[in-house]
Amino acid sequence: MSNASGSTNGMEANFSTLVLSIGSSAAMALGLAPNPMTNKTEKDLNLARFNIDLLRMLRDKTKGNLSADEQKFIESIVTDLQMKFVTAK
Repeated sequence: MSNASGSTNGMEANFSTLVLSIGSSAAMALGLAPNPMTNKTEKDLNLARFNIDLLRMLRDKTKGNLSADEQKFIESIVTDLQMKFVTAK
C-alpha cells in the first residue's frame, strides 16, 4: 500500500527502481535468481530477452534525459544482462 507521500513500504518510485524491477525479472528468467513466489530457479530465455529488450528501449528512449549516474546505471544493467543472456543460450 502507498502511504500519503506515495512511497510503498519504503521504496521510492524512481528511474533506478524501474530499471532494477525489469532487470530483476530478466535475471530470474535467465535462471540467475529464484522466483520469489515459488522459490524455484527456472529459465525462460524468451522472457529474459523481452525484459532485456524493454531495458534497451527504455535506455534508448530516455537518452539525453538522464543524469550521468542514471545513464551509467542502465548501461551497466543492460550490458551485464546481455552478457549473461549470451552465456545462458
